Amino acid sequence: MSSSNIRGIVVIVTLVIVIAMITLLGRPRDFDFIAKPAERNKEAQSTKRDSLFVFDPNTVSYEELRAMGFDKRTAVGIVKYRKMGKVFAIAEDFALCYGVTDSIYAQLKPYIHIGESYAATLQRKEHKEHKPPQRRFVPRPFEPFSIDTVGVAYLRLIGFSTRQARSLIEYRERGEGIYDLNELRDCYAVSEEMADSLSRYVIFTPRDPYKHLVEINSADSATLVRLSGIGAKSAAAIVQYRKFLGGYHHKEQILELKCVTPENFARFSKQIYCDSCNISKIDINFASALEMEHHPYMTRKAITRIIALRESKGGWNSIEEMMENNIFTKEQAAAIAPYLLFGTTPQSFN
Repeated sequence: MSSSNIRGIVVIVTLVIVIAMITLLGRPRDFDFIAKPAERNKEAQSTKRDSLFVFDPNTVSYEELRAMGFDKRTAVGIVKYRKMGKVFAIAEDFALCYGVTDSIYAQLKPYIHIGESYAATLQRKEHKEHKPPQRRFVPRPFEPFSIDTVGVAYLRLIGFSTRQARSLIEYRERGEGIYDLNELRDCYAVSEEMADSLSRYVIFTPRDPYKHLVEINSADSATLVRLSGIGAKSAAAIVQYRKFLGGYHHKEQILELKCVTPENFARFSKQIYCDSCNISKIDINFASALEMEHHPYMTRKAITRIIALRESKGGWNSIEEMMENNIFTKEQAAAIAPYLLFGTTPQSFN
C-alpha cells in the first residue's frame, strides 16, 4: 500500500471520529436530579390524588400544602397571599391563587371547607352593602338652650352623634361663639334639617361689638403699640395724657396730642373704643387749687375765680351756674363738664 493511500485512510478515520464526537456533545445533558416539567406535573397530580384531605384555605399551613402536592413556590405564594389580608370567604376564591389551575381546583374543590368565621365576613359585607339608607335624624331639644355653653353630653342627648357634637363645639370655639342661625348653618356638622329644628330652641349670645377692640382707658403702652398707626412715642403720650385727664371721655381726645396726626388717628381709631365710666372726676366744690391745676382743661384764670367765688357763694350745683359766673366759656364747659363732680352728681354738658 502506498504512502498516499495510507494518508487518505487516516484522514477518513479522523473525520469519522470528529463527527461522532460532535454528535455526542450536541445532545442535551440529562441530569437525573432535575425533574422534567411533565414529570413534575405527573408527580404532583399523583401526589394530590393520593394525599388529599379536607382543609380550610384560610388556615392551611405551608407543610400541609406541600403534602397535598403543591410545589414550594405555589405553597409559599398561597401563604403570603393570605398574610397580605386575603380572606377566602368562598371556595372559588382559592382558584384565584397563583399556581392553582382549573384542573387542580377541580380536584381540590370537594375538599375545601370554609370556616364559619371566614364565611361570615362575606355575609357581613353583603348585608352592609344592601342595607337600606337610614333616614336623617332631626334633633329635638327638650327646652331652649344656649348654643355657646352646651357640651357634648347634651348635644348627644338631643340627637347629635359624638362626632357631630365635637365638630360643632370645635367650630364654636374657633369662631369664638355662634351668634346667629346663619353661622349655625355654616357649621358642616349641622344639616339644614337640624338647623330648622334647632331654630325654635337655640339661644344665641348677643355679639359684643367691642370684643376685638382695645379699650384706651385700660390699655398699656405695649398694647397700644401693637395697633396699626401707633408708634412707641405716640403710645407713651396717649398713656401720659390719659393720666393728666383722669381718663378719656371719648377717643377723639387723642387728636389733641401733637404727635398724633389725623391720618394716623384714622388708621387706628377703628381698633379702639373708650369706656368713660371710670374716669377720675374733680369735686369742684371741695378740690384744692393744686388738684385742679393738674387737669389740662383747667386754666389759671378759671381756678382763681373758682376759689374766690366758692367761698363767697358756697359752691355750685351745675356747670351752667359756673358759665353764668363767667368761669367757663361754652367751649370750655363742654370739655371740662365730664370731669366735674357737683356734690355726688356727675355733670354733662349739652
